[in-house]
Amino acid sequence: MVELDWSNLAFSYRKTNAIIISRFKDGKWSEPEISHDFDFHLNAFAGVFHYANSCFEGLKAFRGADGKVRIFRPDENARRLIRSAARIGMAAPPEELFIRMCRMCVHENLDFLPPFGYNASLYIRPVLEGINPQINIVSSEEVMFAVMCLPVGTYADSKPLTPVTAVISRDFDRAAPNGTGAYKIAANYALAFYPYNAAHRLGYTELLFLDPATKTKVDEFGSSNFLAIKGDTYVTPLSDSVLPSITNKSLQTLAADLGLKVEKRVIPVEEIAEFDEIDACGTAVVITPVKSIDDKPRLEGDVVSRTWRMPSGDECGKVSRKLFQMIRGIQNGEEPDIHSWCYEL
Repeated sequence: MVELDWSNLAFSYRKTNAIIISRFKDGKWSEPEISHDFDFHLNAFAGVFHYANSCFEGLKAFRGADGKVRIFRPDENARRLIRSAARIGMAAPPEELFIRMCRMCVHENLDFLPPFGYNASLYIRPVLEGINPQINIVSSEEVMFAVMCLPVGTYADSKPLTPVTAVISRDFDRAAPNGTGAYKIAANYALAFYPYNAAHRLGYTELLFLDPATKTKVDEFGSSNFLAIKGDTYVTPLSDSVLPSITNKSLQTLAADLGLKVEKRVIPVEEIAEFDEIDACGTAVVITPVKSIDDKPRLEGDVVSRTWRMPSGDECGKVSRKLFQMIRGIQNGEEPDIHSWCYEL
């Protein structure tokens, strides 16, 4: 195992040992290759460079309390990648190949898998890219699928379950109505760069997007899904422009296991005032509590029209904390995996 300060890992790039690569050409996928070259050598006219012919995934591997290595729900990520690739007309690796390459990637980079007990993990990034040279605006026929990974700590570089501040984006959209917001394609993320950067400059950790059609309903945060606790109910938005989060899906199941009602429905923005707890949730952020949300007519303007503050203040809410402990317990092998979510290496 490499010598790293496991207690203070940032959520940032770090070179590891190897990446795993397969290519699709003439209707078939090549056998996966282990590469120690982290530079892709592609034609300058590859579709990924000109038209963002690319989609990707994010998942994690964990070293458990029992010493076993577990990858969390790679089958779900495989199916989501297949769905995203279909939306932009590209071939996607079959589920079996996706999972096999994730296993290979973790195995080749075991030295970078954080030890148990450090609130750290091995973040796995599968990427699908159109690589054949083209100038016409069409889907790529030749595709490269690469799986890479790196060790990470918490997303906001703070202690887990540290509440953060958020601001609503009313003059910027993350996705278009009937667009690609529900798919994990690379082009979606560029739309959020400017407002996300502006929010960070203003001192906010998170940016909350509203529905792009009416700006009256909660959609999702810039980094992840939105969830709220209202009494004995777990509430999360129903929207065609929200990425279906695998973490959110898992938390809904765990909430039901706890006896909570689960509602996936339209959330009017005014209902924020009625919630007991609000969290951002996703692979990277896991569960990140939100302690306050500012509503501004213009993101970069000086006027704050209203502020919602969560009852728990600078502390994580009780239900959110319990859900965090449950999902991390399963990932670490401390809790029984009754839903068969983890794939052992």
